[in-house]
Amino acid sequence: MATTRTARAHWEGSLMEGAGQVSLLSSGVGTFEVSWASRANEGANGKTSPEELLGAAHATCFSMALSNELAKSGTPPTQLDTSADVTFQPGTGITGIVLRVSGTVPGITAEEFAEAAEGAKAGCPVSQALAATPITLEVGAFTA
Repeated sequence: MATTRTARAHWEGSLMEGAGQVSLLSSGVGTFEVSWASRANEGANGKTSPEELLGAAHATCFSMALSNELAKSGTPPTQLDTSADVTFQPGTGITGIVLRVSGTVPGITAEEFAEAAEGAKAGCPVSQALAATPITLEVGAFTA
């Protein structure tokens, strides 16, 4: 069964001087302030950006996909920690994403963990949706 999640953005004013909010409607988790200045490397100043929200979605999706990959092979993780650095270049757009993952997975080797991570990167629906963007995977600390 398909699911649909909804977020809403409200913007007032011009791109450079304006500001807005993004609301996570499906979860009701909150409303977050956004502005061009917070997006264009002028400092977050307590505001988010489309790239930060995209990074949150990607890190979460990848962690879920990796957890599934590991569980399917009979070695579910004890924990996974994933970050997603999304680079935005004004005038160009999103130029790349770096996924960094570390974890604790009893019963496998570091090589098997890295292989599962590559599979999760390929299978993650957010990675697939972002296929036009270069995505790099860095596998960090691993504990068996």
